[in-house]
Amino acid sequence: MEENTVLCGANAYEKKYYFNPDFGSLPQTIQDELHIMCVLFTEEIGGIFTVEFTPEGDLEFRTEALEADAMYDDIGGPLRIKELRREKEELFRSLELFYKVFFLGEDVEA
Repeated sequence: MEENTVLCGANAYEKKYYFNPDFGSLPQTIQDELHIMCVLFTEEIGGIFTVEFTPEGDLEFRTEALEADAMYDDIGGPLRIKELRREKEELFRSLELFYKVFFLGEDVEA
């Protein structure tokens, strides 16, 4: 079974942000937007938040928390992800297209 490829993520426990260097060719403005999105998510919801590509090239959002984390908003997390999908639909669609063309080698029609 193939694993997802992490694009970026943030960790509220360690106060860290991660951006996969394999995606360094993305424009800096997109990298910055992803950075802000991930950090704000963990500031608001808590826990760990990652943006990942499935083996098929679709974006997937994951949020998780330590079992002992009473501050983690397990109801707000999925709601915030749904809101992000709506607000940043064009960005996410563009990222999926980028991944499918440059990483999966698909010939995608416009």
